[in-house]
Amino acid sequence: MHDIERHLRQELAACYRLVAHYRMSDLIFTHLSVRIPGPEHHFLINPYGLLFEEITASSLVKIDLAGQPVAPTGHRVNPAGFVIHSAIHAARDDAQCVLHTHTRAGCAVAAQAAGLLPISQFALTFHGRVGYHTYEGVALDLDEQARLVADLGDNDVMILRNHGLLSVGRSVAEAFIRLFYLEKACDVQIAAQAGGDLLLPDTPVRERTQRQLNDPARQRSARELDNPGGVELAWQALLRQLDRIAPDYRL
Repeated sequence: MHDIERHLRQELAACYRLVAHYRMSDLIFTHLSVRIPGPEHHFLINPYGLLFEEITASSLVKIDLAGQPVAPTGHRVNPAGFVIHSAIHAARDDAQCVLHTHTRAGCAVAAQAAGLLPISQFALTFHGRVGYHTYEGVALDLDEQARLVADLGDNDVMILRNHGLLSVGRSVAEAFIRLFYLEKACDVQIAAQAGGDLLLPDTPVRERTQRQLNDPARQRSARELDNPGGVELAWQALLRQLDRIAPDYRL
């Protein structure tokens, strides 16, 4: 196995374990994937039938854009996972990692007409950067792929109406941190809606906060401090956590 693929297998297996640890999994029925560099557009995805807490680097299945295993495997691949992930990997070169979940908070916000509200710093991370995809049933129809890609556009995350959440990233770390905070934004929204009238920041504050959280090269005032490198610092901390509680993900 090439060193790059081995590294990506360990990163994605770590992501599966973290999704399980932070209670974002749905038995065996959601999916996370990472593309392997190269012209073939091969990508790794979970073996259908394993809980996320069972997944290891070596158990991940490598498939092509037609959904066919590249190497012999005793596992199937979730067909809905193939439909969603292959479409996005093929369309977006920067979408090296694609994550999709069905969490309580994510599904609740996905069922709200207004979608994600700008009511927390977590939500403002995604201000103006959320795609929305209308529910079409279980994602088994290949014709839906074009609409999924169009609705995601160049956004970092997408809310699948009446369905769940999706994030993309140039790395597993980037996609996971985005998903983690999208989930927190949804969780805060549901809690806040149960507590009375909502307070929304002004539009200029929303836009400034989004730039602060996403654009390290932005123009800053002389009094504004920089805060680079947060994603990689957080990811390394998460890997250290896994090495303490579930080191077998690397196998």
